Amino acid sequence: MRLDPTIVGLILLSALIHASWNAIVKSDSDRLLSFGIVMLTGTFIGLAAVPFTEVPAPEAWPWLLGSVTIHVFYYVFLLRAYALGDLSFVYPIARGLAPLLVALLAGRLASEALTGTEKLGLFLVSAGIVGLAFARGLPAHGEARALGFAVLTGITIAAYSVVDGIGARLSGDPLGYIAWLNVLEGPWVFVFAALRRGRATLPYVRAYWWRGAAGGTIATIGYGIAIWALSMGAMAHVTALRETSSLFGALIGAFVLKETFGARRVAAAAVMVAGLLLMNLRFG
Repeated sequence: MRLDPTIVGLILLSALIHASWNAIVKSDSDRLLSFGIVMLTGTFIGLAAVPFTEVPAPEAWPWLLGSVTIHVFYYVFLLRAYALGDLSFVYPIARGLAPLLVALLAGRLASEALTGTEKLGLFLVSAGIVGLAFARGLPAHGEARALGFAVLTGITIAAYSVVDGIGARLSGDPLGYIAWLNVLEGPWVFVFAALRRGRATLPYVRAYWWRGAAGGTIATIGYGIAIWALSMGAMAHVTALRETSSLFGALIGAFVLKETFGARRVAAAAVMVAGLLLMNLRFG
């Protein structure tokens, strides 16, 4: 089931957006509070959108609440992974595991089957993404815990992708599902951050609210696009395309943050692109 070119373009935009807001959080002086403001911004956007959307159908609410729970674990694992390892190491591993796991879960829960060519393409996409993480060699001994949290992050990414795909399809109005998801999941990271930072919270918010608000706005738009795409197309295809955010992240690192891209990363990127071509172009 290959995706419509319009959906492909929107998913690639979502991937670029995702890499961009992660770069904003990563570059901030207090990632926990920054992430909290990002998520709280999503809540405000969701509240503004709720009056203009339909309330999700009753059968979608178990999936919606399940997604909120999974996202809480995702945020915990992601922040722990970032605390223990570099973004260029953690991010590709977490995102690279998701397409393969989504294919397995979507096949069982949504009866979405892939052809042999599509399976090969999916494998190449994941291999290319993980290759970005290991471009500078195997991780050092001290990165073992970071690797573990990156893997846990990848598992939660796959879980919420499938849950949101099914929930949005059952909701009757994917935009309503997206709005309510943002309302319900958004405040918790900020509440936790405020409890941890105490009196330092207000001065930080006053000084840097605009960074978190910018990141939250693009993050909300980016994942909104992803959920809409998950409701319209095959989940494995959508997830594989969206995880090209790892490539965008590497490019941002190379050209904006002046990190070394290197021949190995070029090779990993080429493998990823080959996989996407196999999944989304018609052969024969």
